[in-house]
Amino acid sequence: MPTILHKYADLLVNYCMEVQPGDKVFVSSTLLAEPLVREVYRAAYAAGASLVEYDLAFRERERIYMENAGEAALQEPPTLTRLAMEEFHCYLNIRAPYNLRETSGATPERAHSRSEALAPLNKAYFTRTADRRLKRNLCQYPTDAAAQEAGMGLGEYEQFVFGACKLFADDPQAAWLQVRAAQQRIVDHLNKCSSVRYLSEGADITFSTEGRIWMNSDGQTNMPSGEVYTSPVEDGVNGTVHFSYPCIYQGNEVEGVTLWVKDGLIEKWEARRGQEFLDYVFTLPGTRRFGEAAVGTNYDIQRMTRNILFDEKIGGTVHMAIGQSYLQTGGKNESPVHWDMITDMTQGGEIWADGEKIYENGKFLI
Repeated sequence: MPTILHKYADLLVNYCMEVQPGDKVFVSSTLLAEPLVREVYRAAYAAGASLVEYDLAFRERERIYMENAGEAALQEPPTLTRLAMEEFHCYLNIRAPYNLRETSGATPERAHSRSEALAPLNKAYFTRTADRRLKRNLCQYPTDAAAQEAGMGLGEYEQFVFGACKLFADDPQAAWLQVRAAQQRIVDHLNKCSSVRYLSEGADITFSTEGRIWMNSDGQTNMPSGEVYTSPVEDGVNGTVHFSYPCIYQGNEVEGVTLWVKDGLIEKWEARRGQEFLDYVFTLPGTRRFGEAAVGTNYDIQRMTRNILFDEKIGGTVHMAIGQSYLQTGGKNESPVHWDMITDMTQGGEIWADGEKIYENGKFLI
């Protein structure tokens, strides 16, 4: 019987990234994920990859960098990552953290300087993933730090991660193809609509999707997945939105976020906790407009783990992201930030599309 990591790697290589003969594959992770990286390395070459390169971070690499790098170093983008974003065919980012608070001590000025240096890489990434010239996937390898953040022991967290990825199914790829088919019906309906309204406790926000495309997130770009998403028209968002889940970005946590929006611009914002960090983020380019609106559809995920890869997929939630849009949806907003913020819809939440109620209490009605 193949090990669970063998199945995981085969799913990532053959379903998520669809590695083809001649493809160049770049893998980014930490040394903790070596068992999975090893299996991906095997599976990618077995699929015909011409080159498999990797960047494996060691413990506290980012903290050491942010504390010691001079200004010239902060402005220098990583060569191999730049090459991968610009020229490779496949990119796999395996999250396997040693410490999720590793860079929380960095000053905003140094973090901003580094963000500016990485902007060209991010632009190449978003441009090439939009049309799958760069086939990318973001996934998780269970580590103690991630398990502790989720409030679980490592064994329990392993079961959670592997279950959410459908790796206990006899044929995980077939299971994800079923997700694709089920979500396509929702996407097809939303793509016929031009206006969507989210209603929930503390939120009444309407956004235009005229000329935009709703996407079916079926596990190819995120593993696990289970969401449908789009990028709202930049000046077509109006109303108030409150996010009931804690909003976590780069190790910083903000709770009780409420945003007031007029003609796409976030005019006012407040948080019950973390106001200072929220204020800082809204000084960055493009963050006062939305880059994404989405609905989580993975009902196998029913608890917050403080990891956006899983939390934004929770069945019965919606999320909106400030900052960078997805080009593949027709979005035009550019920003160094893409921060997903989530709210529960299971207690009376509704979604209306072109005046028709299509969702209630965390479930689609169509």
